[in-house]
Amino acid sequence: MSQLTALIIDDEPDIRELLEITLGRMNLDTRSACNVKEAYQWLNSEHFDLCLTDMRLPDGTGLDIIEFVQKNYSDTPIAMITAYGCVETATQALKAGAFDFITKPVDLLRLRELVNSALRLREAQVPTSITEGPLLGQSAPMQKLRSQITKLARSQAPVYISGESGSGKELVARQIHLQGARAKHPFIPINCGAIPAELMESEFFGHKKGSFTGANEDKPGLFEAARGGTLFLDEVADLPLSMQVKLLRALQEKAIRPVGSQQEHLVDVRILSATHKNLADEVAAGRFRQDLYYRLNVIELTVPPLRERPEDIERLSESILERLNTDGMLVRFHPEALRKLQGYAFSGNVRELENILERAYTLAEGKFIHDYDIQIQQSEPSATQVAQPDLTQRELEHIDNLELHLEDIERKLITQALEETRWNRTAAAERLGLSFRSLRYRLKKLGIE
Repeated sequence: MSQLTALIIDDEPDIRELLEITLGRMNLDTRSACNVKEAYQWLNSEHFDLCLTDMRLPDGTGLDIIEFVQKNYSDTPIAMITAYGCVETATQALKAGAFDFITKPVDLLRLRELVNSALRLREAQVPTSITEGPLLGQSAPMQKLRSQITKLARSQAPVYISGESGSGKELVARQIHLQGARAKHPFIPINCGAIPAELMESEFFGHKKGSFTGANEDKPGLFEAARGGTLFLDEVADLPLSMQVKLLRALQEKAIRPVGSQQEHLVDVRILSATHKNLADEVAAGRFRQDLYYRLNVIELTVPPLRERPEDIERLSESILERLNTDGMLVRFHPEALRKLQGYAFSGNVRELENILERAYTLAEGKFIHDYDIQIQQSEPSATQVAQPDLTQRELEHIDNLELHLEDIERKLITQALEETRWNRTAAAERLGLSFRSLRYRLKKLGIE
């Protein structure tokens, strides 16, 4: 196997020598350039597995080199070397296509982590063509989304995934992770709105034994759990301001300090974030820090709502129905049922489609789901209109709790009917006014044995 090669571009001899020695000890063969012109000559004459470039050069900038590499040698990961605290410069580099960045003075441990991450890209399972995968649909918005995911998977830049509730933001984040260099390491999703404020710092960063009442042993946090992999901050807009400050420091320093510890330690994690709220509006309202917003929103990726791709509804519906057909009896859609779905504007997106079809499947008698099995409000706008749910913020925040409450009521009623019929499922289904198949589906969904 041939030795891997790296190109180092910096006009400071001491920095070049430090990088050459460090990469040489990692068994990389190195070439060096002191300006943009010399860098172009090396790039045009040899193949490189990695490039490291300083920002300020005598005859140009590192951004010029990043753009040149992106245009001509896009398979070569390139990282920017910036002055300490130059967040704007680092952000510019990432937006231009840099794999990652490192600050001066160069931390050698951080440098080795960066190099290893870049070289892992050679082993990443990045598709050579844009396949459908778990992100179903052949509409133009979905093809564009899959193409963007493939490109972003080769970067370490923070990505802010915007989109409405139920549109599949976590699924998109998982695909960015799985197609990138971190695929063999953990993907850790966090719902920022589900963690009590008083426990948040400990959950994120961990704590030391004795740091507070009940801390009976050292506990690693979610950053540690995601080491080498990806941390997905879902509903990031729900972070309290006090936690936003601590998260910003962790992102800037690429280091965390557990509660009760006096020492910071480096942590290699890629950050992806999402929320159904408009984060720019949250910044304007003073509920979200502007500096953290710019740190998370280096690259924004928008997940299209289902109403903007109605041609995908049939493909999605067939896939959901295939997943529901687990009892050996093949249930299919009547054409009128599909037409009814295609004429509906899904304010809850794919998640709402799944819920509608789960109900339709339990109601259907025979081998077909008919249009009357699909319980949707016909007063909803058509798929060509933009529907916005008329709910208050308080109502939106309690939807998940309402679902759990309704499931609990349903579980109690079904259990009561089973107990009254001595667990005779046929008799219990008749007492509840359900078909046997419908009852069996509900038992499975609610985890009743």
